[in-house]
Amino acid sequence: MIFYPLNFLSAYVLYIYLYNRRTRIDFHLARNITMGAPAGLALGTGLIFINLYPSLFLEAALLSVIIGGLSGILFGNLFNYKTILTGYLIGVIMGIMAPMAGIAASEEILFLLMIEIVIISCFCLAAFRIYKA
Repeated sequence: MIFYPLNFLSAYVLYIYLYNRRTRIDFHLARNITMGAPAGLALGTGLIFINLYPSLFLEAALLSVIIGGLSGILFGNLFNYKTILTGYLIGVIMGIMAPMAGIAASEEILFLLMIEIVIISCFCLAAFRIYKA
């Protein structure tokens, strides 16, 4: 599936873009970005893996929890300790919830496409908001 590398590529581009401009961002925008990026990455990872391998629920949940937690720590580490904790917790929570949403969608490609469009648009909106800051 093309969605999985697209998620990581968009998160990587947002991280690099954010790294160069992190000193100009206030606390509220930093917290919103720290909550949105790991949530989108964990949600996308969980939905994609549960749609690819529906019988491996536990593995998909663990992988999405790990990716969500690590991305939350990475995005939160750009700002301060409060955003590290916020990013980690949101990433873990979305990592737990994503495979459940994927099972409820029962392999609907339209649902997955819609979620991917929402995730990519959130990354683009965050980059635009950083540019305006």
